Amino acid sequence: MLQWSEIDTVLLDMDGTLLDLHFDNYFWQVHLPQRWAELSGKSAAEASAELMAEYDHLQGKLEWYCLDYWGKRLQLPITELKREIIHKIQMRDDVPAFLTALKATGRHVALVTNAHPDSLSLKLERTDLAKYIEQLISTHEFGVTKESQQLWHKLQQRLNFDPARTLFVDDSLPILEAAREFGIKHLLGVANPDSQKPGNHYHGFSMITDYRTLLSDIYQSRNQLPASEV
Repeated sequence: MLQWSEIDTVLLDMDGTLLDLHFDNYFWQVHLPQRWAELSGKSAAEASAELMAEYDHLQGKLEWYCLDYWGKRLQLPITELKREIIHKIQMRDDVPAFLTALKATGRHVALVTNAHPDSLSLKLERTDLAKYIEQLISTHEFGVTKESQQLWHKLQQRLNFDPARTLFVDDSLPILEAAREFGIKHLLGVANPDSQKPGNHYHGFSMITDYRTLLSDIYQSRNQLPASEV
């Protein structure tokens, strides 16, 4: 169980953590291969196989998350292609109440995503994330990803958080492990990042499937539990 009385800062991933990962999985695994095949003359199978191999090679690196990289690599307008399926960008149902509780109890909340700034802008255009979170950070600002210890040092310099009093929530096991290595004390994994796929479990980490199960503890930790929540 999370010790909310020991948590002052909450750092949140975006895709798969606050937003349904279905959009991103569908775009990279289905939509982009299809569109690349159509526009390049490759067969669908060839386009898909080539992209999947490159994804594996770049996993965790900044290029994997960089729309500029993929635009040059494929000679495609990546952001425009994302807009073709923008209707699939959805906030998780349990997120508004969760973010409202964090804000109501006075905690410092920041979104920290590996997503490219253009992708972040697209998500903010489609959802209400900016209504709940004032500090929205793309790791592209630092030139390194959350998988890197270098990023965590730079992020601490920017936000001045105490790792012992910080909660970090993410759906990626390598990123959670990197945060733990840096010294973030409170860690939470998302077990169901993609609403269209089976869930997962990461050994050694607390996991969540619905943030609403945390609301009572969040409010009680600051003695602000509304009467309707008692």
